[in-house]
Amino acid sequence: MKHLTILVPDGQPNPIPIISTFMAFMQAEKRHSMVKGAKPVFGNIVLAGISKKVNVYNGLFSVSPVEDISNIKKTDLIIIPSFLPQTDPGSNIKLNARITKWIHAQYKSGAEVASLCTGAYILASTGLMDGRKCSIHWNDAHTFGRIFPQVSVVADQVITHEHGLYTSGGAFSFMNLVLYLLEKHYNREMAILCAKLFQVDIDRSSQAPYLVFNGQKSHEDDVVLKAQEFLEKSPVDKFPIEKLAKKLAVSRRSLDRRFIKATGNTPIEYLQRVKIESAKKQLETSRKTVQEIMYEMGYMDLRAFRELFRKVTGLSPLDYRSKYNKEAVT
Repeated sequence: MKHLTILVPDGQPNPIPIISTFMAFMQAEKRHSMVKGAKPVFGNIVLAGISKKVNVYNGLFSVSPVEDISNIKKTDLIIIPSFLPQTDPGSNIKLNARITKWIHAQYKSGAEVASLCTGAYILASTGLMDGRKCSIHWNDAHTFGRIFPQVSVVADQVITHEHGLYTSGGAFSFMNLVLYLLEKHYNREMAILCAKLFQVDIDRSSQAPYLVFNGQKSHEDDVVLKAQEFLEKSPVDKFPIEKLAKKLAVSRRSLDRRFIKATGNTPIEYLQRVKIESAKKQLETSRKTVQEIMYEMGYMDLRAFRELFRKVTGLSPLDYRSKYNKEAVT
C-alpha cells in the first residue's frame, strides 16, 4: 500500500491543481476499490506542508494541510503544485527551503517526485533536475532557464519523465501528468476512465500549439534589446544580420554570441520566431491563404514555410487555422 503526498507549499500555491489532483487520485482509489479482491494502491493520500493554513488570493481561498512534512518519514509519490501567476519564483523558493530539503531526502529514499507547471521551481531547487529535461509553462521557460541554467528546459513538451522525476507543462495541462501517473500506478483503463470523468484529452504530448513567443527581454544587454526591437518592427524586411550588426556597431560574431546568451536564440532563429508568431496571428484572425501569409513573411518556398511552421507550433498552417479560426474554415 503506497503513500501519496500532495504538497501545499508556502507562498501563493495555486489551489486548483491541489484540489484537482486530490480529487483525481481519490476517484481512482474509489473506482479501484470496486474491483473484486483489489487492494488499495494509495492507502494514504495526504495534503502536507509546513504551515497549518496557506492563504491565496489575499485570503479569498485557503488550503489547510493535514500533516506537517516532518511527520512523514516515508512516502512513495510527491506531487508539487504550481504557483499563482505573477508570483516571484525566488521568494517561493526561499519560503519553501524546508520542503526542498525534505523532497531531496525522500527522493534519495526511493520516492518519485512530480511537479505541476511552475512547481518545477521547487523541484529544480533540490538539485535533482540538474542535467535533466524539465517542462514548464512556456511563459516561464526563459525565467526558469535563467535561474536554473543547469536544467534543460523543454517548454514544447507536456510531460517529461526521467529516473522517477516528472514535470508537466503549463496551466491545466497538469491534468495530463496526473493521468500519466494514474496509468503508471493503476492501469491504462483507470487513466482513460478518469480522463472521461474529468473530460481531459488523454495522451496530449505537446504544448507547441499554445506557445506565444514573447521575445525574452528579461536581460540587460542594450545591444541585443535594440536588435530585438528592430527585428520585431521589421520582420519581413530582407535585412541581412550582417547589416544589423554593423548598424549596432558590433561584429556579426559578437552579435550572435550576445544574442544567444541573452535570449537562447541566434538572431536568425529569433527572426524566424517573430515571423511565425506574426503568421499565427494572421491565421487566427484573417481569411488570407497560407501562400499569401507566407509571401508577406518573406518566404518563397511553401514547403519550407510549412516545415518551419510545424517545427515551431507542432501543427501545419491549415491545422493551426482550423484550431483557432473557426470563422475562416466555415
